[in-house]
Amino acid sequence: MTQRPLRLTLRQLSVFVAVAQHGSTVAAADALAMSQSAVSAALADLEGALGGALFDRVARRLSINETGRLFFPRALSLLDQAHELERFTVQPGVQLRIAASNTIGSYILPGLLAGFRNAQNGSCALDMRIGNTRDVLQALLQFEADIGLIEGTCHERDLRSAHWRDDVMVVVVGPAHPLARMPGDLAALRDADWVVREPGSGTREIIEQRLAPLLGELRFALELGNTEAIKRAVMSGFGVSCLSLQVVEDELQRGTLVALREGLPEVVRPLQLVVHQDKYPTQGLLAFTEYLRREAVAAAGR
Repeated sequence: MTQRPLRLTLRQLSVFVAVAQHGSTVAAADALAMSQSAVSAALADLEGALGGALFDRVARRLSINETGRLFFPRALSLLDQAHELERFTVQPGVQLRIAASNTIGSYILPGLLAGFRNAQNGSCALDMRIGNTRDVLQALLQFEADIGLIEGTCHERDLRSAHWRDDVMVVVVGPAHPLARMPGDLAALRDADWVVREPGSGTREIIEQRLAPLLGELRFALELGNTEAIKRAVMSGFGVSCLSLQVVEDELQRGTLVALREGLPEVVRPLQLVVHQDKYPTQGLLAFTEYLRREAVAAAGR
């Protein structure tokens, strides 16, 4: 059966996505290194091929309409697959763009990436970006990452999340902090200065959801965007924090941090694997996901 020629082009899809992301043909033209007239023409051709407008034109401004909003993730998905084909012709083998939240990206994933690369006989190219949970989800929504690993919760309807493994959290202070000598004093713990991550972080979310209801309103005295910086601030005696056991295990063994467990519930947070619902499941992505699941099972059995 003969298929009719495609009426859409990748160039038209690139123009549409750029206009949707930047809000105007002028900004899209700058982003794509094209003339504004070429951008406007490509957008007009695309809307003509689809038989309807993707943007509402109001006072020379473009506002994406409902059709455009529905079309946007599908256009991103097609462009993502096209870029994947281009990457494959340059470097065959597994190629993955991974986005991970801070604790996972800094303390859990590096060793796993080395193991996965060895399992692929070195025939893979891996790119990892690290941010907070909100950053990871945004990268997935924009198809700037193939898979995300987060410590927080995913509420985005266009993303699919699944439990990967558990992460034990522990409340810690420096050895010279007064709470190190009275670990069961929950009132003093509530009134202490807390060192926390920024809003949008999975670690911050755990403190707000699991500890604040038990202790009462906490005083967030210092907000830092890096887990390592929080750990060092607490070690110096600045205040209290709640961090992954993966992050502080060595310091607890050396005595440069003290865990406060008395009177507190065990805090275990689920770590999540997240992908876009329209993401094409490449063999590399499936292999990486399966590798992570096997390693999680092995870690739980140790």
